[in-house]
Amino acid sequence: MSLLTPTKPKLNSLVSIDDLDKEAIERLLEEAEKPFEPDALKGKIVANLFFEPSTRTRLSFETAALRQGANVITVAEPSQTSLSKGESLHDTIKMVSSYSDLIVLRHPAEGAAKYAGEISDVPLINAGDGANEHPTQALLDLFAIKASQGTLEGLSLAIAGDLKYGRTIHSLLKALAPFSPRLYLICPEGLEPASHTLERLKEKRVLFSFHSSLKEVLPEVDVLYMTRVQKERIKGGLIHPICLKPDHLKQVKPNLKILHPMPRNQEIDPEIDKTPYAYYFEQAKGALNVRATLLRSMI
Repeated sequence: MSLLTPTKPKLNSLVSIDDLDKEAIERLLEEAEKPFEPDALKGKIVANLFFEPSTRTRLSFETAALRQGANVITVAEPSQTSLSKGESLHDTIKMVSSYSDLIVLRHPAEGAAKYAGEISDVPLINAGDGANEHPTQALLDLFAIKASQGTLEGLSLAIAGDLKYGRTIHSLLKALAPFSPRLYLICPEGLEPASHTLERLKEKRVLFSFHSSLKEVLPEVDVLYMTRVQKERIKGGLIHPICLKPDHLKQVKPNLKILHPMPRNQEIDPEIDKTPYAYYFEQAKGALNVRATLLRSMI
């Protein structure tokens, strides 16, 4: 099974959400609704190279591979690899691609996944490259939105938090564009999306607007997507995050669902976990389905 467009080479890396068109995304999400195939990847080896901290992404990729019969080799601590001896990313990728059937890469440098994908002799999946993109997170976000709303078409979404450095946002905005959303953007001053991201939305005729608070828009939306401030990528200055409190939910639509790519800090009051609107833990569970489907489609 291939989820990539017919015009793309058979051996392909998923570096950006742009590597999948609307039809491919829809096929992937439909396939992800099916049960796991225990022996689908029997005899295959998946290499997880995580040169930046991760919990959900790394463990969900490992679990998705293991539940389909694959073996997994993992780097979760760069200091224990030859990178600490000065080995280049080029040489690391060349060697690991000779040991495995697919590489999952997380790296702190923007553009590292594209570079690695051009070097690798096996398919490579971008599991986050700096503040650039996180395409598999966008796919599981769409999976959660579809599961909770019954459709992806024509929804109203509020996206709040760090819209500049949050790589999940960059991929999500691209992924949503073909489905004609109405977007409400709420972020601290200085953390607006990059101009090229906004231009992309305009090119795709996506209606979006900026707002100063959650209260302004929550009664209008089907989905609220919260994100944390990427403190590790911001140098200097104290930025106060957008915070969701129970009082914000008094006049929302009954179908509202709240998503968050995790980890969360103080953006969502823990009391909201008890409400029917909280959907972020279900969102994280769906990662297994989506990433299992990706692995099957690329090995």
